[in-house]
Parts: sequence; structure tokens; C-alpha cells
Amino acid sequence: MKSLFYKTATSTLVGLAIASSAIAALKEGQTAPDFTTKASFAGKAFSYSLKEQLKKGTVVVYFYPSAYTNGCNIQAHSFAESAEKFKAAGASIVGVSLDSIERLNDFSADPDFCAGKISVASDADGKIAKSYELTIREAQAGRKDSRGKDLDHGFAERTTFIITPDGKINATVGGVSPFENVEKSLAIVQKIAAKKS
Repeated sequence: MKSLFYKTATSTLVGLAIASSAIAALKEGQTAPDFTTKASFAGKAFSYSLKEQLKKGTVVVYFYPSAYTNGCNIQAHSFAESAEKFKAAGASIVGVSLDSIERLNDFSADPDFCAGKISVASDADGKIAKSYELTIREAQAGRKDSRGKDLDHGFAERTTFIITPDGKINATVGGVSPFENVEKSLAIVQKIAAKKS
């Protein structure tokens, strides 16, 4: 009974920490910080520019802790599965993490996750995440990814920003499960598209 109480209390505290950290992120109506960085699509590295992408329509910038970790695997797979729906609503998707571009080349091409359908960008020094006022947890020695490889980088908190072509943040999605994050992001993008038509 005592251990159940501690588990519940710990879960509640973790939930509150996630919710409060998401509140610290940039908010609706604020200008999204521009960034240019190395990214990967279908296993090929390229230079990603948010400013350039916004010229084509709404951009879903989703920050996630790490490629090849459970929640992030689910989220990448869910975004990849819904990529055509986002595209139909006039939006593109880019994932951002503190992973190296080498790890992201693998992840972006992996048929179980990004599946060559979404871009993922490297924020190796965490500057992009910090510019969006996200919390970064430092790397912990001995941590492994879902492939058994060492995780030697920090983790940005899981938060998604829906950015419209005017460079403004239309919505911030955080404090929900990886799958819900994708669902909510898609609903927001479809609502933006509906207002235009």
C-alpha cells in the first residue's frame, strides 16, 4: 500500500513537472525563433531553414527527447503515418532533437519510424530548443537507446509548435502523450486550413 502511494505521488509529481515545463515554452502569438541547421530526410542530410519552409506554408516544429527511444519512436511513427494529412492541410513537419546528424540519418530512413516521410533536424548544442524556452536535461552516463546504442546527448522536452507563414506561433502542444501530441497537432493544422478556405 505504501509503495502504491509513493508510485502515485511520484507519477503526479512527474506529471506536474511535465505540465509546468511545457508552460515555460514560447506561447501562442509569439514570434517563432528562426533557425537553420543540419537535418535529414530519408537518410540524406541537408540544410534546413525554418524561414524558407514557412514560405511554403504552416510548419509543425516538434521537439522530442531522442531518436530511438520509446516515446519518440511512437511520435515519429505517428507523424510519418499522418504526413499526407498534414500535407493536405498545407503543413510540413520537422522534428528537432539534440541527436547528431549521423543518428538522424538512420532515424529518418528507418521504415519503423520516420520512414522517409518526415524531416528530423539536429540541435546538437541545444541552442534551438533553448530559443523556444524549452527545458533540456543533461546526458546521463550509461543510458542506451532502443537499439542498445549509447545515448550521449541531452534531451529537450517534448513540445510541438505550430508556426504559420507569418512566423507566429499559432499553438503550442505539450504535456501530452507522444500519440496525442500528433493528434492535437493535426487537428490544429486542419483548423488553420479550414479558416483559409
